[in-house]
Amino acid sequence: MNKKPNSELISRDNPMWIDEMFKPSVRLSDLPQGLCEKLARPARGLQKAPVKVSTTIRLSPDVVQAFRAGGDGWQTRIDAALKDWLRTHSPG
Repeated sequence: MNKKPNSELISRDNPMWIDEMFKPSVRLSDLPQGLCEKLARPARGLQKAPVKVSTTIRLSPDVVQAFRAGGDGWQTRIDAALKDWLRTHSPG
């Protein structure tokens, strides 16, 4: 299933790729071992802060809109607001 390309995203500086453009490419594993080691991502270090739990939550549209209006980090701000609420309330 081919999607129709978004013409607004295609320009001379950013052409649409066609199959012929991929032919000269090679897999990372097919490159010389020394080059593979240099290009490989370093292993991630230990987690500096406790790991958060991924969850799905339904919030009112006005709540989400208000937090998103503050820009990036809106989910972290919701987390902080809930932590603040827990300091003075019982979740039960």
